[in-house]
Parts: sequence; structure tokens; C-alpha cells
Amino acid sequence: MAGSSVVTKHGFLALAPQYSTTSELLSTSARRRGMDVEVLPARGGAGSVAGRRGGHYYGGPLFAAGVVDALEVALLEPSDEWLVTVPPAYAGRHIAMATLGEARRLTRPAFVKPPTDKSFPAAVYSDGGRLPAGPELPPDTPVQISDVVTWATEFRLFVLDGEVRTGSQYATFGRLDARPLDGHRQEDAVLAFAKDFLAACGDGLPSAVVVDVGLLTPPEPGATDQWAVVEANMAWFSNVYAADPDRALDVVLRAAGPRCRTVARDLRFCRTPEAARPAG
Repeated sequence: MAGSSVVTKHGFLALAPQYSTTSELLSTSARRRGMDVEVLPARGGAGSVAGRRGGHYYGGPLFAAGVVDALEVALLEPSDEWLVTVPPAYAGRHIAMATLGEARRLTRPAFVKPPTDKSFPAAVYSDGGRLPAGPELPPDTPVQISDVVTWATEFRLFVLDGEVRTGSQYATFGRLDARPLDGHRQEDAVLAFAKDFLAACGDGLPSAVVVDVGLLTPPEPGATDQWAVVEANMAWFSNVYAADPDRALDVVLRAAGPRCRTVARDLRFCRTPEAARPAG
């Protein structure tokens, strides 16, 4: 993994009001660097930090929509279609983009998920009729549909400029099982796969992002397990699990930082690209 943490002594970290263990870990790391930490009010937008320069954000996308303009923060995220573009050698299964209306017509089991947000649970649904319904989930809601596979182990990697800063195992056969990547028996294999994948496909991701990878167990007896990409997520809304929070913070600060510092390569990954574009 990449070397020492990036020291940030200026600016502040704004947190969504909903508490999480990750927000606590990141806020502790930020204060250790000399940063101010502000928990935003549940109502009232960005509160006292509105218009203040040098802001960064951690929290959910729904809350972010109401505060990032006041904070002048650019939110980096993978495109909805990104996972579909991953070559089969790295994806390990068939993945397709569709609408929720199309997914409701499925007559077979499939893994269905929102591309990036958490508007409904990502899960294996026995058929399309089992998918959640409601006014907040119109038929044109984008979804990803993939083959049902078995992940023996899954790992979360915090990636900055194409390098893994820190990581954590987070699941074993679909069950939560958080363990640090440092010293893990599969650490070398995870990092080797990630290095190869990022060299081949990293240009399609923001400079600061979370990539989940895992070991696929094939359905055929005697077949070889395969490392594959699970998905990519916004670093500013990702659980650190057992990863090093100081190194994870490096990634979060870049992924949700001042719009005026957004580099050209990341403009296409901003939630609102025009707002992130430097003036002049």
C-alpha cells in the first residue's frame, strides 16, 4: 500500500448529522491533523460553515444535495455505467445496466442494485416481482443487474491517484467480517490484483475512490477461484470497516473537497460538473 498519510492542517471536515462509526473515526483523524470538524445541523443546511472556504464533506448523498453548494464542495463518484464497462477478466460475471421497470420483469434470480446510491437494498432477488416498490422508486430508476455469484471474501480498498492507501476485509461469504488488510493472509493477492486492475482500468475512475474486490468461488467443482471487482463507491459515503482511518481520510478529503481545487481529470466525475469547473 502507498506510504505515509497526507498531512492536512487547513480547512475543515463537515459531517452529515447522522452518526456512524466511520464519521467518528474520520473526525478523530481530521482533528489529529489540526482540522476543524463540524457536524451539520439536521435542518438549516450548512449552518455556521456556509460560505466558509476549505470545506470537505463526509455523509450521505441525499443530505449532501442540500449543503454542497453552500460548502462549495465537489463530490467525486464513479459513473453509473462504470461497472458495466469493466472487462470480463476483472468483473468475473455478466453485468448489465437497466431500469427498475425492466428489472421488475425478470423471471429468474439476479443480483440487483442501484449503481451508486442506496435507494433500495442491493441483494439477490428471486424474480423481478420481489424488488422494492414505492413512489420514490419510479420505473426509470437506473439499476445494475448481474449474475448470482458467491464471494468467498470481499475487501474494501481506498484508492488515491491509482494506488491503494488502505484496505479492509469486510465480508466472508456475504456475512460481515471486518479485518484489517495489513497482515491479512490474502493481502499480497488482493494488492496484486488491485495493482493490475487499476493499471488497466484506473482511468475510468475518479482520482479518489473506493473499490471493492473479492474472491469469487466458481459454481463448478474443481474450478479455480477468481479475483474480481465487486463495485466502486464514493469515498465520502463509504464505511472504513477495519481500514486505517488516517489513510482513508486522505481519500475522503480528495473525493469531497473544495471545488476550486478539482483537477481537470476529475471534472467528469463530479456530481455537478459545471459547478466544479474553476471560473475564468
